Amino acid sequence: MRLLAGGVMTLLPLPEWAPHEAVWIGFPSDPELWLGDLKEAEREVAAFAKAVHANGKGETVRLVAAHEGAAEAAARLAPFAEVIVEPFGDIWLRDTGPVIVGSGKQRRAQGFGFNGWGGKYDLDGDGDVGERLAGRASMPFAKADWVLEGGAIDGDGSGTVVTTEQCLLNPNRNSLSREEVEERLLRDLGFERVIWLGDGLMNDHTDGHVDNLARFVAPGRIAIPTSAKDDPNDAVYRDAARRLRSTKLDVVTLPSPGGVFGEDGDIVPASYMNFYIGNAAVVVPQYGAPNDRNAVDVVQALFPGRVAIGLRADHILTGGGSFHCISQQVPA
Repeated sequence: MRLLAGGVMTLLPLPEWAPHEAVWIGFPSDPELWLGDLKEAEREVAAFAKAVHANGKGETVRLVAAHEGAAEAAARLAPFAEVIVEPFGDIWLRDTGPVIVGSGKQRRAQGFGFNGWGGKYDLDGDGDVGERLAGRASMPFAKADWVLEGGAIDGDGSGTVVTTEQCLLNPNRNSLSREEVEERLLRDLGFERVIWLGDGLMNDHTDGHVDNLARFVAPGRIAIPTSAKDDPNDAVYRDAARRLRSTKLDVVTLPSPGGVFGEDGDIVPASYMNFYIGNAAVVVPQYGAPNDRNAVDVVQALFPGRVAIGLRADHILTGGGSFHCISQQVPA
């Protein structure tokens, strides 16, 4: 908790490596959005859910489907999971779900405004699915008066958060200065120190979400990518490293998958940084790139008390994200 001016207590989000009661995972539900990738994306999500569940040794998995038909597919592919139906636009619950702050009996679901990543994808159900999920969990819910997606921030549990200027200072979200954003991050989430990186990955429709670029792996310890050969994001990674040198954080590196291309030949925002830290496993997206295995090995070294698992996420990536983007943990 953080004590603000006037004696108001603000609850902090726990770091992702803290124990989880459960995790919400979005299940692909709309054939018009997913087209020919729908069935393979369903299988990739089910495999991710299985790894997080870890035969009951991980955490409770709550697959969130947008309608009964998708729920039937989810139950068939992931019989170990709790399947719930809540209408949504798409599966990116990291951004549309609530950020859970506090722990034990002091937990609260903190919601924010959502405008389809700056007006790009305005889909029915995305604006209030977070409040509905909080209601299902019988958790108090509060909604802040500004736009923020969960994938745009990453905290270390001690009051430090990392984000990007490209996203949080983007006028397509809010008309707020850097100082005003920092004031709101303190007021609503208890973050006392904001680490500002620059741009995110090329062609990321989220306008540079930090969970594709930099992730805390322990208090005061942050991981960023290093470039592969002919990496399209080389300048982004170098700028992030330069900015972090002055922060006194312990900076470690993961490899980059390098250039990963969509069917149209365009670069897609593939990143090993979009891993999910579960109770028993850390699940790392894989893209059929030369550094796939190396990325899993590095993550394993960073989390020796968990099992690092690499799983293909090619078809989830056609929607613009990966495992971290489709999940939102509920702290114990």
